[in-house]
Amino acid sequence: MCNEYEQRATYALYCEMMQALGWGAPTGETEADFPQSAGIRISDPAPVMRAQGNGVALSQMRFGFPPARPNSGPVFNWRSEGRKFQESNRCLIPATAFFEFTGTKSPKTKHRFSLKDAPMMAIAAIWKQVAPEAPPCFAMLTTEPGPDIAPYHDRQVVVLQPEDWPHWIHLSKPEAALLKPLPGGSLQVETVRRPEKPEKKAPRGRRTET
Repeated sequence: MCNEYEQRATYALYCEMMQALGWGAPTGETEADFPQSAGIRISDPAPVMRAQGNGVALSQMRFGFPPARPNSGPVFNWRSEGRKFQESNRCLIPATAFFEFTGTKSPKTKHRFSLKDAPMMAIAAIWKQVAPEAPPCFAMLTTEPGPDIAPYHDRQVVVLQPEDWPHWIHLSKPEAALLKPLPGGSLQVETVRRPEKPEKKAPRGRRTET
């Protein structure tokens, strides 16, 4: 599942999106609250959008909930099917792309998914404060794969179109109408890393050219 994403959107673009959605220009925030990163991975800090009154505010949180059981890893993906989120702390993860990996051996082939014809996306998520002295943390919501993801993985993160961002924050639409895969053709994919093929050893006793 998705354990890495990209956030290269500028703070100016974020402010434009907030105004276009009717949330108004952010107040009390600066570019420092919306850092860019080529790769945000599990346990990294990152900005998320959470409810504040009738709008949203940026908050720095850690990617992934603490392990649910001893000797297990952080919980960074959260299955959405059959669950209700009215009482959950809902948030949005601003991103320009997310990554999926294929293959069985490391380093795996890395694929970058971005929202077609849009400068940024938001991934539906939930957050919680696990301890007073610990930073809040978040996990991405997942659903069944849509046509764009199915060739690469049997699950996918929930990517929301901008018009649905307020609906998730304030849950003004049913969960089932929001937490679903996008129609085919909504995402564009590019393979950004392929494992290097090992060099073939020259047969013993023969000279190779350099």
